[in-house]
Parts: sequence; structure tokens; C-alpha cells
Amino acid sequence: MAAGHFSLAHLTVLGCAPPEMTHIAAQSGYDYVSFRPIYMGLPGEPNYAMADNQPMLSQTKAALAETGIKLLDIELARIYDGLDPKRYLPAMEVAAELGGRHVLSSVWTPERNFAIECFAELCDLARPFGLTVDLEFVTFSDLKNLRDALELLRAARRENCGIMIDTLHFSRSRVRLDELDAVPREWFHFAHVCDAPEEIPATREGLIHTAREARLYAGEGAIDIAAVLNRIPEVPYSIELPNLARVKELGYAEHARRCLQSAKDYLSSHPRD
Repeated sequence: MAAGHFSLAHLTVLGCAPPEMTHIAAQSGYDYVSFRPIYMGLPGEPNYAMADNQPMLSQTKAALAETGIKLLDIELARIYDGLDPKRYLPAMEVAAELGGRHVLSSVWTPERNFAIECFAELCDLARPFGLTVDLEFVTFSDLKNLRDALELLRAARRENCGIMIDTLHFSRSRVRLDELDAVPREWFHFAHVCDAPEEIPATREGLIHTAREARLYAGEGAIDIAAVLNRIPEVPYSIELPNLARVKELGYAEHARRCLQSAKDYLSSHPRD
């Protein structure tokens, strides 16, 4: 599998505002960045809602122009009880203004029909901006496997929909490789890449801890990353690899560099079939 195009996901360097993150991505050799301009209000989460912060938006636009780095996607358009999908319109406008291509979404409500309606509306809102809406299944969410994600996408029936595979959640939701064969090839736009220990935590808290604070560099853990990526078309790989201990030890810039280098080393030693 030859090294393709790589994006630096915001969760990997969450303490860095978009302009700084863009420069780190350029210095490390990434092609893209994946921003988090939708503020979710999680404990300790910085607010990078550029729709409400014109100076940050201007600085980010300048950083992208100066470095040549492109915006791949924005996150996270969560679907939850009571959501009005129009609340994500300002972030979509920011994505379009910065040249982004995709909006990442996930489902945090057990109400299946409501989730389908919201996702379909997200796609309709995103279409005029030339954006796809890419659904991610998250092991500890209300839509936690590929089968359920595909059911939702087929029910929503939108041309600008997509599926986003994260190697961590693919492994921890115990999705089978052959399930990927049923996915329309045009639904794959990008993938999240990271590694993790072999043992799958038995608790929701354990799953969340790894996902948000302790992912591993490619090749350090037990996920068969190559087997997953070999089963889908060649797409940009967004390296989503938050690891608080590594950041504390190395700093954001060096952590981002090692994320990319380990991924390239891993992929070059696991050639695409």
C-alpha cells in the first residue's frame, strides 16, 4: 500500500487552534487538515467555532494559503435528541469558505427515524456547499457498527452521503472485513487511521478513554489496519490519534510528526494487494 494523502485530525492536536494546527501539519508533511469548528461543549474542549470568531477564521484562511495545506473535512455534526440540523449551517459555511470537502457526522440518539430524518436534512443543507456528509459509527454511540450505519444511509437516500471508517471503531465494534464489500465504492471519501491495544475494554468508560486519550501509532498495537484499508478504495487517511501522554512528553508538533511517519512506515511495509 503506497503512502497516499494524509490529513491531521483535530483530535490529535486538540490544544492547537486551526492556524497553529495548519502550520504544524505543513511542517510535518501532511497534505490536509481536518478541523473541529463545531463546538460541542465537552469538558476541557477548546472552542474553535470560527463562524463566531472572524479573526480566527481569517488567520486560518491565511495559514492554509501560506502553507498550501487543504481542508479535508470538518467535525462533528452529531445527531442527538432535539437537534435542529440547521445549527450546523454556520460551520458548513466555514468549511466551504476554507475549501473543505466533507462533514463528519455520528448518531447519539436511539430514535432511528429521527436520526434518518436529521441525516437526510444534513445532506440537503450540505449539498449547495459542495460538501458530502460522512457517517461514522462509534463503538460507544447509538449507532455503533457498519451494518446499522449502512441501513441509515440507505434509508436517507442522499447522493452526497458517505461512510467514514475509523480503524479503532471498526476493530472495537468487531466489524468483519467482508462487511466492507457491501458498501458502494462511491461512499468512501476518507478514513480515520490509528492503532490500539489488542484487549477491547469491557466498559463504556474504557472505550471512551482509549478513543479520546490513548490511541497508538500505526504498528504499535493490534489492529490490522492494512486489512481494513486494503478492503476500501484508496482515499485520504486522516490520522486521528489523540494520546495525552505522548503530547505531554513530545509536544503537539513532534507528536503530529510521529503520527504521520509511523503511518507512512506502516503502510509502506504493508503494500496494497
